[in-house]
Amino acid sequence: MSHTAYQRQWIEAQSSLNDLLAQELPPEPPKPEKDRLNAFQNLATMYIKYIHIFHKLEQCYDQIVHPQKRRVIRHVLDGVMGRVLELKNELVLLELSEFHYFDDILSDLKLAPGDIEIPIPKYFINERSKVLQDREKLLGQILAKMGPQEEKEEEVKMTTDEAIRLIQIHERARQGRLRAKFMREIRLQEERERLAANRGAPTLDADVAAVRIQKTWKGYAVRKRSKRERQEEMMFIGMISPPQSGNPKNTPQYLAEKTQNARRVTQTDHEREYQKALVSIKDKLREVEGPDVKETMQDQIRQWFIECRDKTGKFPDYPDEDEGGSAMIFKEKTPEEVEAELREQEEDKGKKGKKGKKEKKEKKKDKKKDKKGKKGKKGKGGDEEEEEEGFKLQPSNFLSTVNESSNVYESVWRTRNEETNFSQKHDAELIKEDKRIEVETEIRQQVDELMRQELKNLKLAVDRDKGKKGKKGKKGKKSGKKSGKKKKKKSGKKSGKGKKKKKEKDLTPDRTIDSLYEEMVTEGILVRSPKFYLREYEGEYSYLGTTLRQANIEPMPSLSDVRQLVALYGILPLGSQAVHEKAPLIKSLLLAGPRGTGKRSLVHAICTETGANLFDLTAANIAGKYPGKSGLQMLMHIVIKVARNLQPSVVLMNDAEKTWLKKVPKTDKTDPKRLKKEIPKMLKGLKPEDRILFVGTSRCPFDCEMKGITGAFQKIVLIPRPDYASRHLLWRSLIVKQNGIITQNLDVSSLTKISDGYTQKHLVTACTQVLTERRVSQLAKRPLTAAEFVPSLARIDPIYKEEEEAFKSWYAKTPLGKKRAKAAEGNDEDDGKGKKGKKKGKKSGKKGKKKK
Repeated sequence: MSHTAYQRQWIEAQSSLNDLLAQELPPEPPKPEKDRLNAFQNLATMYIKYIHIFHKLEQCYDQIVHPQKRRVIRHVLDGVMGRVLELKNELVLLELSEFHYFDDILSDLKLAPGDIEIPIPKYFINERSKVLQDREKLLGQILAKMGPQEEKEEEVKMTTDEAIRLIQIHERARQGRLRAKFMREIRLQEERERLAANRGAPTLDADVAAVRIQKTWKGYAVRKRSKRERQEEMMFIGMISPPQSGNPKNTPQYLAEKTQNARRVTQTDHEREYQKALVSIKDKLREVEGPDVKETMQDQIRQWFIECRDKTGKFPDYPDEDEGGSAMIFKEKTPEEVEAELREQEEDKGKKGKKGKKEKKEKKKDKKKDKKGKKGKKGKGGDEEEEEEGFKLQPSNFLSTVNESSNVYESVWRTRNEETNFSQKHDAELIKEDKRIEVETEIRQQVDELMRQELKNLKLAVDRDKGKKGKKGKKGKKSGKKSGKKKKKKSGKKSGKGKKKKKEKDLTPDRTIDSLYEEMVTEGILVRSPKFYLREYEGEYSYLGTTLRQANIEPMPSLSDVRQLVALYGILPLGSQAVHEKAPLIKSLLLAGPRGTGKRSLVHAICTETGANLFDLTAANIAGKYPGKSGLQMLMHIVIKVARNLQPSVVLMNDAEKTWLKKVPKTDKTDPKRLKKEIPKMLKGLKPEDRILFVGTSRCPFDCEMKGITGAFQKIVLIPRPDYASRHLLWRSLIVKQNGIITQNLDVSSLTKISDGYTQKHLVTACTQVLTERRVSQLAKRPLTAAEFVPSLARIDPIYKEEEEAFKSWYAKTPLGKKRAKAAEGNDEDDGKGKKGKKKGKKSGKKGKKKK
């Protein structure tokens, strides 16, 4: 795509965003929506539109090379990203479920499921590439010092006689196969000779023979052409994937990726030139325009001195630096306003005593009226001031950011003509406008210092007599100031007592982060995360979710839904500091699902997409390390300290259910309950500015205490076994990844049907066992069939429906599952808050009566 194409895409995104802002920021506040279904439809539509805008802005920011445009896009991109997270939180509160289905809305908006896939901004990694390379290099050096991990290899011991016997067996088998091949050929030759002798000499007419040859050839040619046309048609409608090119560098995907990488290199070059231009243009402005600006400022301030002297009879007080200096003089105040203010102050002093008495009497009257009004409202219930019931959007932390960046776009970039800027380099005029303001502020500070001294000299020269008379009154002012300061100190002390909090003790004050990092690596707690991107976690969208929910059947989430939640709760907040500080704070995440569903792969995806460090606090990994209570405190302290200094970071706990087991088996010597008390402390200490995520994985969460595990993990993502659509997609992609070729001989649909209950790991195992190097070399002569995968699947135990039902029933007992069940029964019409609020109100009312 060209510069013009991305510019057009940015314009489309901004126009869509302006429409949404007009909807979200109406002149009058909207009334609460009482119908839950209508509220969900409106909110979901807004959510999908924001994701669509998010897609466009992310592509624009990744490929536009103009440095000033990229800054505006980055600002609005962070705002849109945060707004998506806020709307997701609103959807969860409204529907009381982590999973949402938008089939009907997508068909109304004429969008495909891929259009609502959460994009992962590439700047998460690209803008920190140098830091990540240095960190990877340091990690490699530490691991190299430790040496290779000791791997126990079993040595095969064999005597000479056994080796000779093994060679003889294989040699005899080879000779037997060759002899059988020769004998078969001899038999076939003898059979051909016997048949020829029985037939005798050929007596077929030449014309008849020619007709037969033509008939055979024409039939073969027609069949071949129809087969080719059928394949082309199936390829056109998307039922068959196009054939792979012999040279992967000639594919459109490779060429597009090459162009994108070239644009990123151009971005860095233009950014470097832009940074140089910022310095050079500012220096030039300071040299050329600086002296004239300084003179005009001094003349204006001197003129102000004279005007104030003429109007009031004395020189004014110069504004302090905290108030803005001389900038405040010309912005707000004029000599007439100063005189009016002085008059008002003198009049207020005389009226203060009279007004004070009147105000006290009026306050007493108002209190009596309020009491009478409260007594009268007891019988009515006081419903007049209560808010209307219904769903209403919570105030947003990102709408102001989006609105601000949209205003910048409208005022600067919408009507800007860039026909001559072919290379899309920085605009010098915009830099001058910004730097001119900075130069003026710097010069104003210098001028303020000079003019303050000049004003002092003028006051000393002209108002010497007034200064002597005013000395008597200064003592009283000083004493007043002292007493005021004392009072402020006392009040500050008193107020400070309530705000004091215990600061965390630094158990390692004398150690550097590098030394602590090295210690974590050598102890095996900070581990290297394998490269795994979220797009590699493949799964199809669920097209029947809305239909099932309308029939009061709760559907199992699809793998696409799981991928979306991991992106929303794990990747987007960790990737951007601006988003993490303002978005709904998520400190912990639990991935629960059967074995082989890719829980660890999702954790690795979070680390890969954000460049996060991975701390492994699994019970088996920390067993025997940092023993005792003090050792455990030191471990948690080092982990949090390193994680904070090297943000973003992920703290992993595999088999998280073991920490909250009711009874630990005697055979388990890893002491899994060791971190039971430390995890809540760690989560309590995390703040919005700490980009640290605690992630747990569990394959049997129903074995542990519900309160413990749901109290530690803020968000719970249920990962199911793949459904039919996801398995079909996985079979096709895995076979191609293992260098297999999908032909018409391979019935993928039947293979998908018989693999019901098998997870992603099981399918990978089956593909690796079948598609060996020898089998891949034979694909041209002997195509793959579905029957070849059956024996490898038969050796694996699948995930039965009972286990999936156990996960479903366990998830229904979580806090969010209970709320949804109550809402479905009709007992929780106010989003799970109405009853609690009423109870709290009653309790507070009772307490108030007791106090009275």
